[in-house]
Amino acid sequence: MEGHRTNSSNPETIMLRLGAVSYLNTKPLIETLPRRLGRSGELRLDLPSRLARDLAAGELDIALIPSVEYFRGGDEYEIISDAAIACRGPVWSVRVLSRVPMNEVRTLALDEGSRTSAAMSQVLLAEMHGLRPKTVPFPIGSSPDEIDADALLMIGDRAMHPAPGKYQEIWDLGDRWCRWTELPFVFAMWVARRSAVADPQIRQQIEDALNVSRDEGLQQFEMIAKREAAGHGLTIEDLHRYFAENLHFQLGNGERSGLAAFREKAEHLGLVPASHSPLQD
Repeated sequence: MEGHRTNSSNPETIMLRLGAVSYLNTKPLIETLPRRLGRSGELRLDLPSRLARDLAAGELDIALIPSVEYFRGGDEYEIISDAAIACRGPVWSVRVLSRVPMNEVRTLALDEGSRTSAAMSQVLLAEMHGLRPKTVPFPIGSSPDEIDADALLMIGDRAMHPAPGKYQEIWDLGDRWCRWTELPFVFAMWVARRSAVADPQIRQQIEDALNVSRDEGLQQFEMIAKREAAGHGLTIEDLHRYFAENLHFQLGNGERSGLAAFREKAEHLGLVPASHSPLQD
């Protein structure tokens, strides 16, 4: 298989290249993954945009990528695990904060950290209020005060701690999506290049490692929260609750339906390329 590495201690072993982001919401999925992969794969952490680029270029075999990037991959990609980052209600870390009533938004600043949340916010504004606001960038290093826009999409730490009193309306996008569509929302999932997992034995081995790592991570919320909370300005209790109540890590039938609905709505607005094939398992 072109691009794969062989393990030096066992030349017959194919070492797959996996990538994931190091964001808080990813921690439960990768907490024990390097150990579970063993000699079958190696994991590196990077920004979502770089992971998507490297997976498309064949420099990664499998990556935890945003759902929008999966839609853009076409038939070359397949979902390889039922481990995912999803929500079934308020997600806390993805918000649109508006300085005007939401139905008056004409300009929307998009956090450069998430293309999926950017598409999600535009879908909801279009469907709920018939709006197609002009979009402007919201660089990761910029403060909200530097951005001239009616509303701002924020993700991560800065979404969790917005400045009080500065906004007329705040949407938790997970809550808005789930209420509007009556479906879960899937932010990211493990996606493989089909050519990398053509061998059924290799595919099963990697799928098992990803799923078991997720299951083990679900049992370690408290330990992860104790380690990560202070560095993100959160209490241990807040971070534990975020993992346990705001996020959902299983790609079930409801999540797949939500994923299909998101793709259809994003395609309708021209936010992702049109596809005529069903979502692949």
